Parts: sequence; structure tokens; C-alpha cells
Amino acid sequence: MRRIELLAGMLCTGLLCAQVVSPPEIRDPELRELQEKHFAELKAAAVTIASHQFPYRFYFSRTLDLDQDQQKTRDQRSIQFAKYGHQTVVQITGNYYAAYSDELMKREERARRTFEDVMLPLLRAEVPQLSDEPKLQGFALEISHHVRKKVLGVSGEHPENVVLVIPKAAALRLIAAPDEPTQAMALEEGTLFINGEAATIWGRMTTDAPAASVAVPAPVPAPTPAAVVVKPAPAPTVAAPEPTPDALKGLQTAYQETLDKMVRELDQTAHFVSYAPPVFVNFHKGIYLQLSIATTIQSPEPSSRYRAAALAFDEQIAHLIRPVLACFKEAPQFAGIDFSTTVKPAGQAVEYIFDMANLHCYAQFDCTGQQIVNAGFVLINGERVTLDLEGAER
Repeated sequence: MRRIELLAGMLCTGLLCAQVVSPPEIRDPELRELQEKHFAELKAAAVTIASHQFPYRFYFSRTLDLDQDQQKTRDQRSIQFAKYGHQTVVQITGNYYAAYSDELMKREERARRTFEDVMLPLLRAEVPQLSDEPKLQGFALEISHHVRKKVLGVSGEHPENVVLVIPKAAALRLIAAPDEPTQAMALEEGTLFINGEAATIWGRMTTDAPAASVAVPAPVPAPTPAAVVVKPAPAPTVAAPEPTPDALKGLQTAYQETLDKMVRELDQTAHFVSYAPPVFVNFHKGIYLQLSIATTIQSPEPSSRYRAAALAFDEQIAHLIRPVLACFKEAPQFAGIDFSTTVKPAGQAVEYIFDMANLHCYAQFDCTGQQIVNAGFVLINGERVTLDLEGAER
């Protein structure tokens, strides 16, 4: 059984590996079936969450109360169907590295801030994707943040855990609420715990707390990509729809026949993940086609994650760009393509996200691999990186 779980973990791809639990790891048959049935929707929610800019570092995690150095090396797959009491819920667990002042903010105010900055964006990403599932009864969020306080005159930090369980109908009203009073009415149907004690945050809270109430660490900005392509090839494009849930579903329906044909024709070289079919996702306010694939590097195991990502691009991703583009004869109605893969034997989850203009530039030999990488996004285990192809492969 342990061998099966390890293989399942290696098959997870891109942000999936960083955020979504693979179905074979779930022991309960009913929950495993739901995880498999809605795998594409869970991945779509994960990509939306990954593109959100949280005020402080946020990591999905199997374990609460980890310090940030520990978290970087731990399993970050946490989105899954689970049982909360007698309810079937979608559960998300994560560590949020904001440190609130115990002197300046009461515990309910701290929970309120974490709800607004973390929990509400998570619900806005996942609820629309899964609200049509009749067996789903609610959503459960487990988030740990930090509190700075003095003990015997010595300043220190300690974790504080906030858990919110909310019924599906109330969650739908919450994310659609136009103002704070309407949000409060929806939240009254949920249950909140702070460090295991029942609490409430939807009373009247102080909304004009001084900026000093939230302490270090400061948010770490994403690295700025290097220069964009020098000779972008003119690519046929049409106005892409706004990335709403209805637009995503509409594109999925419109392109499903093309996607099925692409999988059949390219699977021998692409190695598509069978339980994660191509799906349209929201990334940076645009609609991208996410292709989940597996990559096996033929050379000896890479010495670093950057070398693994560089070899994967050169040995597989670069060779897929032209045949994938050839599958779309008409001007595509989406912003770009997300090549999402797990690099074996290194086990690194890597995503290469490129817009259509740069994909066509590369396909027509007007751009190098390095130029398209610089112009796009490369994520390793859910973290954006700058990738020097030549330097990494040395």
C-alpha cells in the first residue's frame, strides 16, 4: 500500500502536487470516488488560488503549526474531500505566515483578519467549482497564523489555529454577498474554532486597526521575469472571454472533442495523466488550458530542482509546443497553455505557463527556449522561480 501511495504522489502534477491530494491516497471509497470525479475542478480551484496575491506567505500543508523553513520541505498537498463529523466537505489545510500583535489585536480580530485575507479567497476559488455536487455538504478550512506576544518580558511567536466549517448553501451566499452585513448573515450558519474553542468573528469588529497591528514577516514579491521575447510572431487571436466559472465550462464543452483527439494522438510522447484530463483554468485573470503530463528524465538524477526543471523543458515540454498548437486550427479563445508536470525520478512538480503569442513565436522559430521561459511563468512545487536553462543544466 505504501508503494502505491508513493507512486500516486509522483504522478501528481504541477500545482496539483503542491495543493491537491491525489485520489489513490484517500482510503475512504466514497471520498476517493468524489476526489477522482472532481479532480479537474479541484485543480482549477488550485490554480486560481495560486494566482492570488496573499498579504503574507501562504502554504497548503498536511500539517498545521510548522515554521516556514519546515513548511518548504513538507508535503503541500491538502485540498481533498473529507469527513467533518457526519458531513462530507472539501477540506483545505494551510499555514499563513502573518504574525499579529497580541497587544494590538484581540484573538477574534486576528481570526477575522485571517478570514478576510485567506479563507474568503479560498472559498471564492473552490465553491463555484464544486457547488453542483449533490453529495457535498459543506467546506472546511483549517488555517494557522502566528501571534507575537511577550512572556516574562521576552518577545516571541506562537501559532494560532483557526477552523471554519460552513454549509454549502451558506458558502454560496457568502461568496456572492455584496457587503459585510450580508457576509455576516451567511457566516452565522457556519462554525468557527480558535485553538479548538468555539468563537465568533461576525460581531462588530474594529476595522480601523493601525498598520502596526500586523507585524513581520513582510510579503515576498514574486521574482520579475527577464526580458520578454524580442521578435513576437503575429499569432491569430480572438477576444477571450472573462474567466468566470460559466466561461470555463463553456470553453471546456466547446473544445472537448478537440482535447480528446489531442490526448489520443499525442499521448505516446506527452504521457498525459489519465485521471487529470486537459482542463481550462483561471490564471492571472486569464483562461489557460492546463495539460497534466508526466516527464521522465533519461539522464542521471538531477542534482537540483532547477536542473530537473531545465532538463524537463528541453527534453519534453519544448517538443510538445508545436504538436499541441497544431491541434487548434482556428484562432484559440483562451489566453495560453499551462504545461503541468511531475519530473521523475526527481519528483519535482513543475509548471510552464505561456501565453499564445509567445507559444507561436517559439513554434515559428522566432524565439528561443530561454526567451519563452523568461516571458512566461515557471513554478516549482507551487513557487515561482527564474529558470536559466543553460546554467541549470551544467
